[in-house]
Amino acid sequence: MPTPYLTLSQVEAIAREAHRAQTDKAGRPYAEHLAAVAEGVRVRGGSEEQMAAAWLHDAVEDGVLSRQWLDEASLPGRVKQMVLAVTKRDGEDLFTYTGRILATPGALLIKEADLAHNADPDRLAKLEPATRTRLTDKYAQVRGLLGLDGGVRPLERRDQANPATG
Repeated sequence: MPTPYLTLSQVEAIAREAHRAQTDKAGRPYAEHLAAVAEGVRVRGGSEEQMAAAWLHDAVEDGVLSRQWLDEASLPGRVKQMVLAVTKRDGEDLFTYTGRILATPGALLIKEADLAHNADPDRLAKLEPATRTRLTDKYAQVRGLLGLDGGVRPLERRDQANPATG
């Protein structure tokens, strides 16, 4: 009999524990960012799989969970694919990174929620001006490459953001 998948609450607990010692650039517990991204996915109509990927979206990139852990985790393949799609790789250019997000069903919605929380003016206001400017420019560039820069997203991108609505 196959092993049952981790529940969303189990994924949340794993992510919170993995990032327990980590803080964001403003010194806040990193789990607050993860919770905000998962909530952003939920309010945008995301699925439980997308919410699970949101909880894990920085785990491999930040090195708090290994790629091997993700490969072996009792998670649907789509969750693993979305996590890997939003995981920035060392030396990777933004075109390759954003292309992978756009090519992976469900990943765009996770990145959209991540960027929305990262670019929240209240969060950015707590940073040093030079860091705030650098990050604001970076987030705007990524949003533009993903088609999230204020214009209407093309239908195919919207479908990839939430495959359940396709």
